[in-house]
Amino acid sequence: MTAPFDDRAMQRALALAAEAAAAQEIPVGAVVLDATGAVIAEGRNTREETHDPTGHAEVNALRAAAASVGSWNLEGCTLAVTLEPCVMCAGAILQSRISRVVFGAWDDKAGAAGSMYDVLRDRRLPYRAEVVGGVQADAATALLRDFFTPRR
Repeated sequence: MTAPFDDRAMQRALALAAEAAAAQEIPVGAVVLDATGAVIAEGRNTREETHDPTGHAEVNALRAAAASVGSWNLEGCTLAVTLEPCVMCAGAILQSRISRVVFGAWDDKAGAAGSMYDVLRDRRLPYRAEVVGGVQADAATALLRDFFTPRR
C-alpha cells in the first residue's frame, strides 16, 4: 500500500538517478525516510566512480541512514529506490531491518523484490519487508532506457 510520502520520495530518488547517469553510472537513486516520511539519507550508484562493487544506490543510502540515526537498525524506515533491488541490496535491506521498500522500475533480469526472486518477502527468512513496486515506474524505466540505449 502506498503512503502519502512515497511519490515525493520517488521524485527525489529519480533526481539522484539522473545525477548518477550524468556521472556515467547506471541511473539508480535511493532515499531513506523515517517513520514520519522525512528524508534521513540518500544515495545513488557510485560503482564506476569508487570501483566498489557494493556501490549501489541502496547500499549507499542504507550506510548514510545508519550513520544519520547512529544505528544499523532502521526498523520503521522506508527505502524508496528507482529500480527493484538486486539480491545483494535485498540482503542489505533485510540486515538493516528496513520496514518498507518502495521501488519504481521492475528488474526482470536481477530483481529480488518480486520479479526474478522475492528475497524481501521470503517467509523462510527471520525478517521481511513490505514491498510496493511500480511507483513512478514509467519515469524510472525511461531513465534506464535513455542511459542504456546508446550503449547497446
